[in-house]
Amino acid sequence: MLVCFSHGKESGPWGTKISAMAGVARDRGHTAESVDYRGISDPEERVARLVAHCRDRPGPIVLVGSSMGGHVAAAASAQVEVAGLFLLAPAFYMPGYERLTPSPGTGRIVVVHGWEDEVVPVANGIRWARENRADLHVYPAGHRLTERLFEINRLLDGFLAHIEREYATESGHDGVAGRRDG
Repeated sequence: MLVCFSHGKESGPWGTKISAMAGVARDRGHTAESVDYRGISDPEERVARLVAHCRDRPGPIVLVGSSMGGHVAAAASAQVEVAGLFLLAPAFYMPGYERLTPSPGTGRIVVVHGWEDEVVPVANGIRWARENRADLHVYPAGHRLTERLFEINRLLDGFLAHIEREYATESGHDGVAGRRDG
């Protein structure tokens, strides 16, 4: 399985959160990649880059995004078949970008947000999760969520285990090479 990460507007492809979460994916035997959006501020250009990166890749694909990267991952999921979306403080319903708030494609969805998020109001994450029937986890944390990295990694591990089981059932084989039981 490919687990593809999308970073936020002010960060880079291998920051603290993505590096830690990529370790979880690799520990489960998956390929972890992170698209570099530095120098690209337009969300639509970022979506095009992610779609191009994932197009024609063998499945299943899981998209993980933080802040603007969450927005990008959700928008890309409408253009590339994905098994799941794992979104951290996704930048939805932001002033000036409300019309760009994406509707996701198919797949399992988890949203993680912080109650004290000073960049993307938690109400935005709650609204989007409700409208898209996503699992929602809200923690006493700010926008970066780094103080909740342990919990986030546990959630991601369980999320990937669930997708592995679904994939194994649908494809009729025993799962993904190198996976642990989750």
